[in-house]
Amino acid sequence: MSPKAIKNLALGVVAITLVAACTQETQNKLSRAVQNWTGTNGALEVYAGERLVKRFMKIDKLSTAIATQGANSRPYRFGYGVLDSNLNGVADGNEQKVYFEFSDYSTSYIFYEQPSGDALTN
Repeated sequence: MSPKAIKNLALGVVAITLVAACTQETQNKLSRAVQNWTGTNGALEVYAGERLVKRFMKIDKLSTAIATQGANSRPYRFGYGVLDSNLNGVADGNEQKVYFEFSDYSTSYIFYEQPSGDALTN
């Protein structure tokens, strides 16, 4: 092996060792950083029993809310996505990207931005 190959191999072993030595939370943060950079194009579906009641599509990431004072996590997740208002599984041209958040608790709720021009319906 050439000295350059040995150096590259040693650097690779050190990098793998450092990542393996990280806590699970640090590994999760690294993973989220990669996902934030690459995007995930996800979907979030909300069910009431077996019935689909809301769908958000083209979600790049879901984030955990962090306290403004301190480093504690808040009990909800948030993100931005296209509200699939007709629940057809397609981001139609008239459907808009909105902000939404949902609880970590067993109480089911989802908060979302009402798309402009849409009336609230019951």
